[in-house]
Amino acid sequence: MSESNKSYGEGDSTFQAVGGKEGLHALVSDFFHFMGTEPQFKRLYDMHPADTELSIDKLYRFLTGWMGSDKLYSQKYGSIQLPRAHMHLDVIDEDKQAWLDCMAMAMDNQGLDADLKEYLLIQLAVPAERIRQVSQARQAQES
Repeated sequence: MSESNKSYGEGDSTFQAVGGKEGLHALVSDFFHFMGTEPQFKRLYDMHPADTELSIDKLYRFLTGWMGSDKLYSQKYGSIQLPRAHMHLDVIDEDKQAWLDCMAMAMDNQGLDADLKEYLLIQLAVPAERIRQVSQARQAQES
């Protein structure tokens, strides 16, 4: 970990590093844009409703709190158990990696610093893996 990213995860430092509200909105918008336009992310995009407005709002609100700022998701939608909220989806290893790759593409488009991008992708891999595990467990029970 470099000197410059030691404060990520402390208070709202991560939220501020992505550019606050405007920066995070742009990141989430880019994420859904790439998911909807890049062929390698089609399977992910198809897991969402055709109108992505609600999905964009939920991801933005979740990430705001996850990055140490206001808990906007719970203020609007109530508590969230991220893996359980995605349990109905058939998420495989390739989907998890595609999600992270799409987010990396959005981060690159926003010009995030390399150390911030690295930090975020490592941190985001944790809930992504839990979502995959819960989905796989559900699929195994249904077999």
